[in-house]
Amino acid sequence: MGFLYEVGDVVTLKKNHPCGSREWEILRVGADFRLKCMGCGHQVMVSRKLVEKNTRNLAKKEL
Repeated sequence: MGFLYEVGDVVTLKKNHPCGSREWEILRVGADFRLKCMGCGHQVMVSRKLVEKNTRNLAKKEL
């Protein structure tokens, strides 16, 4: 889709996390992303390719 990912942005992914949330905060950007679940706070490292494939929406951080 052509999203520009930055630290602090919130992405909505295709599938739910087991806690029920679909929203993840981006903590690190690079070849891999570190994401934090907005529902339970769980952190995961995910490849850029997988995040780009499964992103449904991107909310930019507020300045």
